[in-house]
Parts: sequence; structure tokens; C-alpha cells
Amino acid sequence: MKKSIVITGSTRGIGYNMAASFLERNCAVTISGRTRETIETAVNKLGEKYSLDMLYGFPCDVTDYIQVERLWENAKTHYGRIDIWINNAGIAMPRENFWELNPEQYDEVVQTNILGTMYGTKVALSGMITQGYGALYNMEGFGARGSSVWGMTLYGSTKACLHFIDQSLVKEISGSRVIVGALTPGMMITDLVTRQFEGRQQELEKSKKILNIIAEKPETVAPVLVEKILKNQKNGATIAYSSYFGMLLKFATAPFKKRDLFS
Repeated sequence: MKKSIVITGSTRGIGYNMAASFLERNCAVTISGRTRETIETAVNKLGEKYSLDMLYGFPCDVTDYIQVERLWENAKTHYGRIDIWINNAGIAMPRENFWELNPEQYDEVVQTNILGTMYGTKVALSGMITQGYGALYNMEGFGARGSSVWGMTLYGSTKACLHFIDQSLVKEISGSRVIVGALTPGMMITDLVTRQFEGRQQELEKSKKILNIIAEKPETVAPVLVEKILKNQKNGATIAYSSYFGMLLKFATAPFKKRDLFS
């Protein structure tokens, strides 16, 4: 095997598709989600195309530090090492004014997106420093680079926090054989996006035009990110699916392309 990879939140969406892309490149992958049922479903589906010897599933709620420790321990025991750890688990809420969200929604998003990533970061970096090598990547997203839009305050603030964490970790880990990086996949049509429009079907229909221009499907984004991750050896790298000029090209060519990412 080329590398041993752990991806949190990888039973669906971009995490699942990254797992498939790593498997395609002869890497061993540990996928993880909150329930054993979702993991079994994902493993069985991936197992139809890839060798089960290269695929391991372990349940983990990233908001529980003990479970994150067990994820590391079991993945390392299973494959003997962990070369790359990706903190991908994250959730979003329906788009609302910040003050209209309830405290439970604050708790859920902050605990998963921030605390869950902090736990994964601590466990992965501690383990990699001990084994003498490794690469950690945190999945950033909307809000990480200062963008703001109505109804995304809660989600965006958690991603802004992750960006600060990533920048700080790059300096703290400098001088070791471990590297830290950020992943910026851009807008994708996943349940993180569609969940934001719950109860607002008309608003979703109005948004489809722009989303069909700027967004992608996770199965399109994942191979690009994975290829760049496997090639990267630089501490502090930001691995992006597309560039600013790539986005401009999408708008320039939109009148000549008919895309329907929601079909």
C-alpha cells in the first residue's frame, strides 16, 4: 500500500468520495462515522469495487475525545501506521438569522466542527510525533477566509476558527517531520448545502442557477484533492480544488454550458 489514511466523517459526501479516490490510488483507508450501520453501508458499497483488505471502518463520534483516541489506536493497529489523517467531519444548520437559532444548534455545530476537529488534531499530531512522521489536514469551508453571507454566521464562524487553528499549527509543528495543511474544496452539492434550505424550497429553486455555476459534485472534487494531498510534502499547504481564475472561468463559460447538479 502507498499510504494509510484516516478520514473522519467519511460515510457520505466528500469524505466518502475521498476514501474512494485514495483506494483508487492503492492506499489503505479507514473510514469513520457516528454509527456502525452507516459504516457497514459505506464499506459494503466501496467493497464492491475495491479490495476489503485496503478498507477498514471504525465508528467514532468526533465530539467524544475517547472515541477519537480509539479511532487512532484501532486504525494504527489494523494497518501498522497512519500516514495521513483528515478531519472532515462537520455539520451545518438551516440558514437562519444567528439569533433565531436555538442553543442546541449552537452546541451541535460548535462541538462537531470546532471541538471535534480539535480532538482529531490533538490525537493525530500526538500520534504522528510519536511515530516520527505524518500529515494532518483539516477541512476548511465557507467563512474560513473571511467571506460572509446571510444565514451562515454559525457555520462560517466555526470554519473561520479552523483557519486560525491551521495557521497556528503550521508554526507549532515546524521543525518536525509532521506537516499540517488545510483543504478547501469549494462549494459542493452535499447534504451540508441542501440542509441549509430546509423548509425553503422556493429559495432553493432560486439558488439553483448560481449553484449550478459555482458548485461541483463531491465525486468531481475528491480526486483532485486526493492527488494533491498525496503529492504534497510542504508544511502549511492549502490544497484547493479550484483557483480564483478557475471560478472566473466558470462564470465566463456558464452561458455555453447546461449543468444540473441536483438531478
